Amino acid sequence: MGPGNCSAVIEAVAGLLVLLLCMSCAFAGVESFCDGRQNGTLCFGPLGGTVCVKLVDSVSESQSYQIKHTASIILKIRKNEVILGPLSDKYHLILSNGTFSIGNLKMTDAGEYVLEIFDSDGKMKERRTFHLSLEVPVTSVQLFAECLSQGQVNVSCLSEGGNNPRYSWTLNGQKPSSRELLSGNSESNTIVLRPNVAGRLVCSVRTNANTLLKEKITSTCHFVNCTSNGVHISKWVFKDNNTRCVELLPQTHNIMALLPIVSGALGALLIILLVSIGIFCMKKKKPNYKEENNYGQNQTSADQVRRRQELSRDIPAEYGKVKKQPRRSDDVIYGNMDNSVYGNVDDSIYANL
Repeated sequence: MGPGNCSAVIEAVAGLLVLLLCMSCAFAGVESFCDGRQNGTLCFGPLGGTVCVKLVDSVSESQSYQIKHTASIILKIRKNEVILGPLSDKYHLILSNGTFSIGNLKMTDAGEYVLEIFDSDGKMKERRTFHLSLEVPVTSVQLFAECLSQGQVNVSCLSEGGNNPRYSWTLNGQKPSSRELLSGNSESNTIVLRPNVAGRLVCSVRTNANTLLKEKITSTCHFVNCTSNGVHISKWVFKDNNTRCVELLPQTHNIMALLPIVSGALGALLIILLVSIGIFCMKKKKPNYKEENNYGQNQTSADQVRRRQELSRDIPAEYGKVKKQPRRSDDVIYGNMDNSVYGNVDDSIYANL
């Protein structure tokens, strides 16, 4: 490969890098693009960033070009060869599409730029200008969403940097309609979505220098009444909220939740009942010898009394007459005994035999 071919390859690679840099304007947040093919175009560039200016459709080999800033030539093109000035690391030109870029923008880079085009004879064929104005770019964009008291979703788009930023919104790729927006509009930095409205929400922040986008996937809200780490939570939260908490039981208790407790109590009562029945049965089967002995003694005494009563009723009484025997002569009489002492004693004595 010859030196000319190597130079062409290097130039093509450098041009591709610059093109990719310019194409990333909408994503990097520190670059901007401007179409300078019309004379007197006003271009805006971000401080500290890069501006890409489209000067011509393509660079012709039969023509020569030069770009001036504050009356100083900063770049020349002759026969498709780029000749850079002393700040070669700051300026770039893509020959294939005629895009001129300025990097690491400072306030000294603002002002008027002049493009001069010459024919093959060296005569000026065209002269155009563009003016470059520098602004502080938007450096970051954040989206904050929260649930409101009735399930609405409040979304705020906050940006840093930028002069007079402008906002725009899309929901699922479309501008939000009045049926989806409760308050705010697509050009304010805060909007309120109606309940049960969710999806891919994108906030775009634009300035004259750059544009930044921020995307957020929102979900619908639902009300929770629970405790988390001992703290009571009672508010509206997103359904995809990962707060770990224990839901409080409603006033009408959940039967399925109470079922294990009720089953355990019934099981304990059943065990106690079975043990009580077993003890009762064992005591009932064990003989009580003391009671049996007392019962036997009582029974024997009753039988004896009953027998005596039966004998006293069944045996008739017999009465007989006992005759007094005449006193014999040999009877010894002690003292003076006569009938007067003992009274009248009948000669006949009846005895109950």
